[in-house]
Amino acid sequence: MKINQFAYVPTDHHQIVKELADVHFLTAKTSKMADAVMLYRQFLLKFFIETQSLSTRIQKVSNLMATPDENAYQYTTTESKVSKTAFYNVALQLLGFEVDLDFKLTDPLTTMNALKLPIADVDDQLSRDQVIDAWYRLLNTRTKYGQTLIDFLAGQGYYHQFLADDSLKQPLVFNGKAQAVFDTSKLIRDVVYVEAPLDTDHDGHRDLLKAEIIRPAETEDGLKVPVIFTASPYDQGTNDKAADQLTHDVNKPLVRKAPNDLTYDDVKVDETKPDLPAPRQVADTAEVAEETFVKNWTYTLNDYFLARGFAVVYSAGVGTRDSDGVRTTGSPAETVSATSIIEWLHGDRQAFTNRTDNIGIDAWWSTGNVGMTGRSYLGTLSTAAALTGVDGLKTAVVEAGISNYYNYYRENGLVVAPGGFQGEDTDVLGELTFSRQQSAADYLKIKDTWLTQLKKLTDGQDRRSGSYTTFWDDRNLLKSVNIKADMLLVHGLNDWNVKLSHVYNLRNRLKKEAITQKLVLHQGQHEYLNNFRSVDFTDIVNLWLSNKLLTVNNNANQVVPDVLVQDNAEAETWQTYKDWGSDATVQTVTLSDSRFTNLRENRSFNDHLTDDLFKEYVADTAKWRHALFTKSHSKMDNHCIKLVSEPLKEDLIVDGEAHIHLNVTSSDNVGLISVALVDYGKANRLTARPQVLEPQQIITAYNWRKDDLKEFIPQKKTTAYKKFTDGHINLQNRHNSYQTDDVQPGQAYSFDLAFQPTFWRLLAGHQLGIVIYATDMDYTIRGNQDITYTLNLNDSKIDLPVLKA
Repeated sequence: MKINQFAYVPTDHHQIVKELADVHFLTAKTSKMADAVMLYRQFLLKFFIETQSLSTRIQKVSNLMATPDENAYQYTTTESKVSKTAFYNVALQLLGFEVDLDFKLTDPLTTMNALKLPIADVDDQLSRDQVIDAWYRLLNTRTKYGQTLIDFLAGQGYYHQFLADDSLKQPLVFNGKAQAVFDTSKLIRDVVYVEAPLDTDHDGHRDLLKAEIIRPAETEDGLKVPVIFTASPYDQGTNDKAADQLTHDVNKPLVRKAPNDLTYDDVKVDETKPDLPAPRQVADTAEVAEETFVKNWTYTLNDYFLARGFAVVYSAGVGTRDSDGVRTTGSPAETVSATSIIEWLHGDRQAFTNRTDNIGIDAWWSTGNVGMTGRSYLGTLSTAAALTGVDGLKTAVVEAGISNYYNYYRENGLVVAPGGFQGEDTDVLGELTFSRQQSAADYLKIKDTWLTQLKKLTDGQDRRSGSYTTFWDDRNLLKSVNIKADMLLVHGLNDWNVKLSHVYNLRNRLKKEAITQKLVLHQGQHEYLNNFRSVDFTDIVNLWLSNKLLTVNNNANQVVPDVLVQDNAEAETWQTYKDWGSDATVQTVTLSDSRFTNLRENRSFNDHLTDDLFKEYVADTAKWRHALFTKSHSKMDNHCIKLVSEPLKEDLIVDGEAHIHLNVTSSDNVGLISVALVDYGKANRLTARPQVLEPQQIITAYNWRKDDLKEFIPQKKTTAYKKFTDGHINLQNRHNSYQTDDVQPGQAYSFDLAFQPTFWRLLAGHQLGIVIYATDMDYTIRGNQDITYTLNLNDSKIDLPVLKA
């Protein structure tokens, strides 16, 4: 177990005293105590919430052991000094660790170090001021269940006992982070309809967008609060059955495309804005919304901030239930539907209390400072909104967001799938999220318009060619950047849904802008990270949003690491770096180099499988993956080339975007090539999906939402290999994704293929594998064509970006 912490703000003694007074641990009485032991006893008694009797609190302090022979209350009534050992014996128990099971009373400091828990810089016998400093550090230390101790106390009702006390600040900041001092039992829930500068359903009226607001009751008394906004197209429901029926058949052959000499200018989208209907005329105004709502789904990270003086807003956008318009899957209209909500929150756009009466309502309770959160589609819209430079948006916490839809559904001229969703495309996603369909009368009114729009998506996405077109250029978020918001980017190193090229390309583009950006890379797939034990992600976000939205001067830009990476080879281990992919040294190795062993001595392979084997692998792609990547003989032996390096003499870190240069001949006038890099070596590798360590153990505030404590933990079974990156290309798009080249049977072609960016540590003794094949059962179309590919390994090489371990 390791409980890493990256969001602690180093604080001097003078400020510590002030903050402990703010949270009522230091009072007018205790501030005058000169005796270190007496002050320590008061801290312990105060820890067990003063609404309980003194006798009860003494009993609870007496349940803690300070030494092998004395409980904590005895210790503070008999000893003349506070020893460092006694302090941390008690500290570990307050943090949830058990004597003898988790640590020994004779040596708590060894356990503190092993768990990565911080130890205050104090003497073996603590002075009065050192007791104060050590107590402050302890309150900001994470417990066995992943929360800071002060957050745990908030969940137990520590702040709740002071809610009637005007001296408790709202908002309250402790160690640079907003505290849970707002009563979540009194939250106000409003619905408004924001008028967007859109008419996506072409009904002659600007689209109204439903927005659901949750805000502290204190806003009714004049408190203005910042806003966390999550744009979720799934928020109002999904059409799962209809989307499944629309899913495309991928068992189709790769077809030849007519060669062309297209340039980017030929596929660049025309950004001319259409004429819009006039805005609605405001008939009257109101300050009170007339609708409320019950939320079926919330993001626990957002819930966490509701107790800390932030409002939270959800909006599903155009084409969703109770909103106007149609789904457009990634086009600028969806971006505008997100920025329209932000503009209303900032005071720059009109909203109404209902859909018909034109009664205007302002976000009078908002400070105008907005931050966005969300994963996947939600994170994508956060990115899209941020790149517009919309006023009011101060930051976005983007988890696994798309930065270019072409790279989500296509790759180098190939139709590919988001991991786990073979056959999905923009039309399928549009149908999935078109929740207006769930309101019968509304859908009847809009059905023909929607079916026309759905056909436009199907035709525009062009599953036949897989090439980059104006359709995709319209959905490339990186081609027009006007960003002012600081960005916190989060992505999984095993995410094969929104692949790592999205965050890598976004981050590299943002380096040109005058903003602050941070990056967190974890070992998961398509996962949220706000409830993990090994990293204080929620605290990082709290520090970040307190700085960006509450404008707290907490040095967040300096405290939050530039790049934080979870190690793949050692559980619960995180490292900080200055950059990703820029400090590596490129090592170039020819594929015929003697350091590689060609396991089957193949120089060519055929992509055709027997009908039975093809059907077996289509039905269970895990079997195909095992046959492809295993070093043992398998049914894929004649359908790939496997190169395996000699055992590594030292750890090797692949940092960034590797490239492979191949010289390939196809026996047909079409062809595709896939290449995977594989870590060969027996190990108990981490699970790519988080495992629940303690269900419902995280309490986000007093009598408020709970969450599971999770972690990526070592698998129980040893595995022999792990694919850690790959790449795919259509041989007709060997120059770029919009220019189509000719392929002649028997003629060799050279090209460069970029792998998905990664950060991967191969341990000493492991081997680097390069597996070259054609059809990827998980990602590409599956034509099962009788095509033979021949490689000239002498004219092929790999460029590995290697970071010194």
